[in-house]
Amino acid sequence: MTDSAPVGRFLDNHCHLEHERIPGGTDATLDRARAAGVIGFITVGCDAADSQRCIDIAARHDDVWATVGVHPHEASGGIEGILPLIGQPKVMAIGECGLDYHYDHSPRDQQRSVFAAQIALAHQHRLPLVIHTRSAWDETFDILAAEGVPASTIFHCFTGGPDEARRCLDLGAFLSFSGIVTFPSAKDLHAAAVLCPSDRILAETDSPFLAPIPHRGKTNEPAFVGHVVHSLASLRQEIPFDLGERTIENARVAFGLPPL
Repeated sequence: MTDSAPVGRFLDNHCHLEHERIPGGTDATLDRARAAGVIGFITVGCDAADSQRCIDIAARHDDVWATVGVHPHEASGGIEGILPLIGQPKVMAIGECGLDYHYDHSPRDQQRSVFAAQIALAHQHRLPLVIHTRSAWDETFDILAAEGVPASTIFHCFTGGPDEARRCLDLGAFLSFSGIVTFPSAKDLHAAAVLCPSDRILAETDSPFLAPIPHRGKTNEPAFVGHVVHSLASLRQEIPFDLGERTIENARVAFGLPPL
């Protein structure tokens, strides 16, 4: 992969435009991304205050949409704070939510109950669900089985291998790949990216985290999502422009976005 900017149109279906580490602030970040061919952004909430900031950004920009959710790191705070936000304009999904047993910033029993409660919200409001899972695959699937899988479910920053990918796909879920897919060492993830059907594949940055090659060591931003798409295209032996268009359409379907 070269340092040159990837050519094509892209959509970053998972970024944190409200985050204090976004380089130069939200507006400058969006301008750089648009110049790099990014035509849409979903900025993702991690607690009530964060979700409100996402909604506020989406209200100011026609090409930005928001989610509201409680990240597993914040599960000890419960879900009450996000309930009034769900019906606000341009809120397209519940999440990110799920389980993170790698860091365990919230007790696991609270993570499980808050995850289950947000699955119920997705069902109640007929909204997509954005899942974060780390070091907790089996329990993630167990809770989804118990609560029922929402009609549109996105495994964000997918980091599993072929086995986990098949389990997600068997649920009808979308797999969203981040800059990790550009890392040469991520062999199992590469295999998962290759087997993912073309109508279930998404691209994201998770910015300001996980900058892709050739930007490792920098703060990540949505302008870099094209590198994710081009890496996926190389692995899948597809034309990058075509895959970029496919991930845009898949995001539109997954999140119920208007025509782009």
